[in-house]
Amino acid sequence: MSEKRVALVVGAGPGLGASICRRFGREGFVVCGVRRRHADELDELCREITDAGGEAHGFATDMRKEDAVIALFDRVEKEIGRLGVVVFNPGANVTFPIEETTTRVFTKVWEMACFAGFLVGREAARRMLPRSEGTILFTGATASVRGGAGFAAFASAKAGLRSVAQTMARELGPKGIHVGHIVIDGGIDGAFIRELMGDALEARPADSILAPDDIAETYWALHAQRRSAWTFEADLRPWTERW
Repeated sequence: MSEKRVALVVGAGPGLGASICRRFGREGFVVCGVRRRHADELDELCREITDAGGEAHGFATDMRKEDAVIALFDRVEKEIGRLGVVVFNPGANVTFPIEETTTRVFTKVWEMACFAGFLVGREAARRMLPRSEGTILFTGATASVRGGAGFAAFASAKAGLRSVAQTMARELGPKGIHVGHIVIDGGIDGAFIRELMGDALEARPADSILAPDDIAETYWALHAQRRSAWTFEADLRPWTERW
């Protein structure tokens, strides 16, 4: 196995996921970005990291499938390098009134936001434990800590993911593995939020919405912490957010 340090980012979309990839790439990590499908959409991000002097690879993997997750982790460690950081960052934010929340919707959101996180966390732990080092980070949301109207599927999945992360932190911390959970409390600047808010966003101060690059700094800071003072949970929100 190569001695290269690898940062595997699950949910490497064009917003926060891409910013996390770039941040770790700047620190010398080989970046492996993962999407559920359309790995070619990672080509531009990989080129950007490579042009800046780094190394990056894109993968299309459905992280809800156990065999696919195991195969991806095996491939990365065999062909690219040792996993030093694993970030679970997929989006699954949907809203439906409770009477319109179908079994299919509830199950799919749980699989994407919670079950896949368990699989990713387990496989990361299996590879990091023999080395007694590594960082596993999970992206949470306001829904991780409280439910809201219309968010039965999303909130239950995110709360479940937080419990998985907390359990792993307590189990793996004494064995040298840092597990962290980042609560993102507020909308993240990007095409979706800009389309949703329209002119109302333009009238607000530029720093009144979460910036992906600024969020990514916290992911790096958590990884860089000394283990005498590890953080399990950080919550991030813009200064205008009510909470």
